Amino acid sequence: MASKSFASRLFGSANDRRLKPLEKKARKIGDLADEMKALSDEGIKAKTEEFKQRYKDGETLDDLLVEAFALVREAADRALGLRPYDVQLIGGMVMHKGNIAEMKTGEGKTLVATLPVYLNALAGKGVHVVTVNDYLARRDAEWMGKVYNALGLTVGVIVNELGDQERRDAYACDVTYATNNELGFDYLRDNMKQSIDQMVQRGHAYALIDEVDSILIDEARTPLIISGPTEDKSDLYLAINELIPLLEDEDYEVDEKQRSVGLTEEGNEHIEDLLRERDMLEGEQLYEAANVSVVHHIQNALRAHKMFQKDKDYIVKDDKVVIIDEFTGRMMEGRRWSDGLHQAVEAKEGVKIQPENVTLASITFQNYFRLYEKLSGMTGTALTEEGEFADIYKLNVMEIPTNRPIARDDLDDELYLGAREKYHAIARQIAECHLRGQPVLVGTVSIEKSEHLSRLLSDKKFWKESAALLRKQVDDLKDNKKNAEERERLGALADEMESLSRKPVPVPHNVLNARFHEQEAEIVARAGEPGAVTIATNMAGRGTDIQLGGSVDMEIMTHLSDEDDAETIARKRKEIEAKIAEQKKTALKAGGLYVLATERHESRRIDNQLRGRSGRQGDPGTTKFFLSLEDDLMRIFGTGMEKMLKRFGIQPDESIEHPWFTKAVENAQKKIEQRNFDMRKNVLKYDDVMNDQRKAIFEQRIEFMSAETVEEIVADMRDTLIEDMVALHVPAKSYAEKWDMEGLHEEVQEVFALDLPTKQWAEEEGVADTEILERIKEAVDARADERREEFGPDLTARIEKQILLQTIDRNWREHLQQLDHLRSVVALRGMGQRDPLHEFKTEAFALFEALLDGLRRDVTKSLFHVQVRRPEAGQEAGGRPKLDIEQARRLIQELQAKGQLDPSKMRAEHIDATTGQNDAGHGGPEAPRRGYGQSAGATTLRAQRQGQAVKADDPSTWGRVSRNAPCPCGSGRKFKHCHGAPDRQAAE
Repeated sequence: MASKSFASRLFGSANDRRLKPLEKKARKIGDLADEMKALSDEGIKAKTEEFKQRYKDGETLDDLLVEAFALVREAADRALGLRPYDVQLIGGMVMHKGNIAEMKTGEGKTLVATLPVYLNALAGKGVHVVTVNDYLARRDAEWMGKVYNALGLTVGVIVNELGDQERRDAYACDVTYATNNELGFDYLRDNMKQSIDQMVQRGHAYALIDEVDSILIDEARTPLIISGPTEDKSDLYLAINELIPLLEDEDYEVDEKQRSVGLTEEGNEHIEDLLRERDMLEGEQLYEAANVSVVHHIQNALRAHKMFQKDKDYIVKDDKVVIIDEFTGRMMEGRRWSDGLHQAVEAKEGVKIQPENVTLASITFQNYFRLYEKLSGMTGTALTEEGEFADIYKLNVMEIPTNRPIARDDLDDELYLGAREKYHAIARQIAECHLRGQPVLVGTVSIEKSEHLSRLLSDKKFWKESAALLRKQVDDLKDNKKNAEERERLGALADEMESLSRKPVPVPHNVLNARFHEQEAEIVARAGEPGAVTIATNMAGRGTDIQLGGSVDMEIMTHLSDEDDAETIARKRKEIEAKIAEQKKTALKAGGLYVLATERHESRRIDNQLRGRSGRQGDPGTTKFFLSLEDDLMRIFGTGMEKMLKRFGIQPDESIEHPWFTKAVENAQKKIEQRNFDMRKNVLKYDDVMNDQRKAIFEQRIEFMSAETVEEIVADMRDTLIEDMVALHVPAKSYAEKWDMEGLHEEVQEVFALDLPTKQWAEEEGVADTEILERIKEAVDARADERREEFGPDLTARIEKQILLQTIDRNWREHLQQLDHLRSVVALRGMGQRDPLHEFKTEAFALFEALLDGLRRDVTKSLFHVQVRRPEAGQEAGGRPKLDIEQARRLIQELQAKGQLDPSKMRAEHIDATTGQNDAGHGGPEAPRRGYGQSAGATTLRAQRQGQAVKADDPSTWGRVSRNAPCPCGSGRKFKHCHGAPDRQAAE
């Protein structure tokens, strides 16, 4: 260890060496300060146009970096009075290079983002700045928008309530602020639209993610899902919900480590008896096929009652169950658990049960953000997850030095045997800080625990008990003369706590959790005032700095009114600034912000986020974690800890505080982090299987929507379908007695609405399968030409495109449901010593093949059966029906209505982030995309099925080849343009 430390001091760390070249560039940027200062406001905007032109003329963004950053620095100084420091310039360069910049809290990340965002916006492709909530998206767009406007760029913001045109306008701007959810859902919705001009996004060039660890790590287990409603099953949910409270403890087993619960053998028998009493059991046993739906509902109800806790995993608000994000503590409005779990929780809480939903489209955040040509991010805590960033996103984490040295004191954890003693110690520390004027930020892991602590701090009896416990400690020290000073201090504190218990409100405090998220900015802004006590969930202060003394801006917003004149505003501002400065001196003198955590989180990164609120910009501060063996983390993962402490003679009212213990807790957290990473990686493996399918479908949809006509595509699909039909009923090189001409006749009639004499053809002497194929094609092509002539070319083109799109969407939805079911059962293959992932890939590929085959059939059949209702009068010359514009419009509207759900009935669903189980359905082939008109591998597959080896130079080994498949000779051309061309076949 010593040698490593010596080497680091001698040569610098790897991080230092990577930052060294950037420091030189920062100095070059500084050298341009006078040149940029000399520019007028219009001159700054003209410089932007100059940069854009230079980029078009061939210069790279790297070539423009020094000048562009210098220009942004000057614009920020003029627009906001904020001039980026050199370390902020370095942070901007790190992000421009497609890396993650870890910058401590209070180092001005929001301002730093303007540097790479401006530089990349010069390319004209649009830059997306991603935030964790709508409030920050609005705030940052308005705040930093002043800088971009000064530079001559346009700024847009995407928030939940916007319509399509407003979204389209926002995405068209040079810089667009949005939440990760809005970006992902817009992408999914765009790929459900019926025409290009309805889409809102314009591509994925560069995204800069604020709080990148929260978005790419914490939310990576929660795929985005667009879903639509199915039939109402409220009665079944309510009936099953009534059974769960009747179960005994021995009827089920709970595994808190894996976040799972299941019935025991006794539980199976008990639940079967309960179902029989209510006539809800089909057959004799629960696990018969007829009871699959009931079993599924019982499992969800069991999870709802035994695993999901009110005010921790969710809250009930306005007669709705609202999910609480386990990482940020925020409400997730509009998000729902999938596969019936949300309905089970609604039944448990007695609120209105919303209909279950079916998946229409889904994507994980990993695969969404990997769509971008370049990705970067910033956060205060990323180093603990740098392995995952590198593995999943190919992003390196670089630690940016602070502008001023960190003066915060991170104390060792303090461990108690019981929660009661721990909370009394927390109260003692809060009282001590409060009485000396030191602001305190108290971190909790859930709404439930934040409100429990709030009740304790407001309870006079609790403060009396805490004072009594403190006096006991004083008595225990009375025989030790060395501790006279400590005895005196604790005795005085006990007196103060006694006096607090006599006040109407012992310790005034604010509670910041999902119930009060609207007041987040105001509560956090006041958290740095002398003696302030703020109790917060894990979301503590994210996006808003805690400034010692308080926030000048927040005070001004509170005390100024619209009626104040300029002189009054100036006077009030001066008074507020003086007041805040005086309060800051008091807070600094008391020791800065004291961050007190009531327990450890599963992730060290969340703990570090809380710690990072203290010690901003070189301010002093203190952080400490108070733990007990009754905490969830210690209870589940700290096995053996209680025996060890008792062996050391630790009493219930005593604590242990040692660096070794702090290290042991962090090691336990590392193991949990690795487990969670493995879960996220497992989700991604399954979604990667599906990702090729999703991209193929979405790319083809865009291709179809962009094309003026899809006539050739439809014709190719029709030809391939006919070839497959004939191949199925008339095997190649077989005798006529083996032909199924009746089946072929029925299928042709069903699909093409043609009554062809296929039986008579088979009776003709010397007729071959290829001749039958050509006769069917001629008849079908002739019928297609008749319908084109009947409808007219314009209407036909619109109908073809609309039917093609609606059929893709319908089949894709059904495919997702099939993958849902496959994903839910494929894990059982592991019991047969088979790899579930490999099994999933194989079967998902087969399902995708079936999807494409079904698509050709459905599109063709729809086109040959679609009808236009016409008035009897109004025939044109020659007998052709006269079709007016209104009829055509109505027909297209009818087709659109059949092909897509009402957008107002679509909703976003939320996959259970606590288990990492992705129930939304993921799968697909790891194979190149192919067109829908082609029969993939048709050239060789049929020959191989017949046991032949395909030889490029021997057409007799090819079998029947699809006209649109690549020619087996290896020319690279389609078969119909090569060996399948009529003149070539005649010559051969």
